[in-house]
Amino acid sequence: MSRDGSEPTPEDLVTAARAAGVTDERLLGAMRSTPRAAFVPAAHRRSAYLDVPVPIAHGQVTTQPSLVAAMVAALRLTGGERVLEIGTGCGFQTALLARLSAYVVSIERWPDLAEEARAGLSGEGIANVTVVVGDGTLGVPEHAPYDAVVVSAAFPEVPGPPAGQLRPGGRLVQPIGPGGRELVTLYERGPRGLVRTGTVVAAHFVRLYGAHGYPPP
Repeated sequence: MSRDGSEPTPEDLVTAARAAGVTDERLLGAMRSTPRAAFVPAAHRRSAYLDVPVPIAHGQVTTQPSLVAAMVAALRLTGGERVLEIGTGCGFQTALLARLSAYVVSIERWPDLAEEARAGLSGEGIANVTVVVGDGTLGVPEHAPYDAVVVSAAFPEVPGPPAGQLRPGGRLVQPIGPGGRELVTLYERGPRGLVRTGTVVAAHFVRLYGAHGYPPP
């Protein structure tokens, strides 16, 4: 329930994003028009408009909406970008990225989560997304280069392949840390590779698994 006792709505997530420092009105509008309830498991839809993570399959959780907003805002999308998302989950962040850019390629290691995300995106009429199943630490080279990359899992460094698939001048945001205690960090690709340009927020994320991440358990 909202603080006033009413059922929470997407506007509550907009309020939470503003409280987290997000000022991008395009992004706030995308949050307002994207029903998170379409991107969480049916058993947790009553929590969809609370600013909290929601459990999903395989011991994973969705990212807290205000944290999603802070990470997406850091990319400073203007509408014409090609974006790589590593870690689709159930697709809420994917939907926001799609509303804010020209095209999104999202990679998810679990086939069932990828299928759920595809269904949610299709149900909302979002067609400028390709969801693929695979090792996110390898990126998706066949659709590169990307103007922006968002990594939704934690590792102490940025995996080399996605960094190499970023266009010069492009931006990448990733939680940097061991998994469970991170700093979400913003990078830009310069002439000699990635350059750290700022810290977005402290956060807690699941680990990034793959050939250039942690070995899968």
